[in-house]
Amino acid sequence: MAESSGSNKAAERIGYITRVQSFSACHRLHSLYLSDEENKKVYGKCNNPYGHGHNYKVEVTVRGKIDPVTGMVMNLTDLKRCIEEVIMIPLDHKNLDKDVPYFASVVSTTENLAVYIWDNMVKALPASLLYEIRIHETDKNIVIYRGE
Repeated sequence: MAESSGSNKAAERIGYITRVQSFSACHRLHSLYLSDEENKKVYGKCNNPYGHGHNYKVEVTVRGKIDPVTGMVMNLTDLKRCIEEVIMIPLDHKNLDKDVPYFASVVSTTENLAVYIWDNMVKALPASLLYEIRIHETDKNIVIYRGE
């Protein structure tokens, strides 16, 4: 086992934990700042007035020191609870544009969804643990946000 120089204490190790959660939601890509014609041009079929849905897969990654006593970066039960409160309750089986106040004035792109999840997860988790939000909108479209 690696030891820190000049000490019998084991070196601090940094670990990453990722929890995957799926949810379903619908939305319409439509900007209040564009005309109807511009919205159709920019968003195409995703601007359908009736909306469309996705089965999103979200990966929440935390990063931190591996506690020498518990052997954990954080308790997975706590991470699961935070995901339930931040993602599942407000977003699952919802119309993002109509049921989530944040999206009343923000276009419900997957990029903005990642920002929304980040902003709420960072409040629910212990300080400085959240590392990354990765959202699979489809098998081919993935958005990553790291709070930058």
